[in-house]
Amino acid sequence: MKILPSTRCSLRISSDFPRKVMIPIDQGGGGNTCHRSRFPLRKMTLFATNLAFFLLLGFLLFSPIAFAGNPRGTLVHDETIRVAPANDAAKLGQAERGHELVILDSSRDWTHVEAILVEPKKDADTEEEAEGKIITGWVPSRALVEMSNPNGDKIIFGEAADSEDQASRRLGRRNAAQDAMRLYYRIYDLFPNSPLAAEGLYRSADIRWQIERTDVMTRPSARQREAYMRAQIDEQWMKLVIKKFPGTKWADLAAFHLLENKLCGDWEGASKCPDKEAEMYEKYAGEHSQSPSAPEALYDAASRRAALIEIYRTEPNLKKSEESKARALALAQKIVNDYGASGWALRAQRLVFYIQQGVPTYGNTAD
Repeated sequence: MKILPSTRCSLRISSDFPRKVMIPIDQGGGGNTCHRSRFPLRKMTLFATNLAFFLLLGFLLFSPIAFAGNPRGTLVHDETIRVAPANDAAKLGQAERGHELVILDSSRDWTHVEAILVEPKKDADTEEEAEGKIITGWVPSRALVEMSNPNGDKIIFGEAADSEDQASRRLGRRNAAQDAMRLYYRIYDLFPNSPLAAEGLYRSADIRWQIERTDVMTRPSARQREAYMRAQIDEQWMKLVIKKFPGTKWADLAAFHLLENKLCGDWEGASKCPDKEAEMYEKYAGEHSQSPSAPEALYDAASRRAALIEIYRTEPNLKKSEESKARALALAQKIVNDYGASGWALRAQRLVFYIQQGVPTYGNTAD
């Protein structure tokens, strides 16, 4: 079941020199007297050079470049960010589970961090979204997991799994799904060589996909026949899983998710959509036969072929109706033969019974 990728923001650089340098002029007596500035040309050049040097030095010291090599970490429990390492110091904000923290310094039981609370967005609608939200302050070190922590990846994964469980409960912790999404991603981000990195990235993408899917499917456009007429679920995170961990079961699962953006909203009783979708699912099962989603893909294809039995009869096209019946039975039987241990094999047995008994699976007479 980019979180966003690690980013930084720069600080404002201000100079102690005023914007306009007032250069007094000598009060000479004659019309042809040559007046000289208090700053000869060579001194002005030196002044400008020094100013540019200090501005550049300030930029390098306080920009994200300066923190690029700093260790990073995340919290496995929410903590308050304070202006100083003390419980009675003023509050700056709240760092939640899974937020990226750039570690600047530490003092006994406190750590000085740059907390990235909202990632900057490239195609943001507002200036605030484009800049993101970053707070620099102190957090208690007790819940901080750094890149150098032994078993840090396992600790974060355990907290992510617990947050995911909380999200599934009716009275679970508020925003637990978002916590789990960030924590899972942080495993991949902080521990890219961990055996848990691929699963962490996939689970983060999966939770994000579910959250966005809920939003997309509650819109009126979700009932549109063609997929391009409704909002699309963001695919970049699933594609990142496929790119970073090709050939793994996590890449196979991510590829299965991507099919959902190609599904029709409503078949409207026509054969075009179920026929296209059945072909799509059959192709996936053929290309990803070892995927945990392969039996589900075959069942989705078989159920659409079964629906086409009735749809082609109404068009009418009895030849294609019979062809659909044969293909549906073959697909369902393949699930039973090749994936007999999966739960989809039992559903396939039920589908075979319906087809053989002439029970319609689509239309007004179907359940």
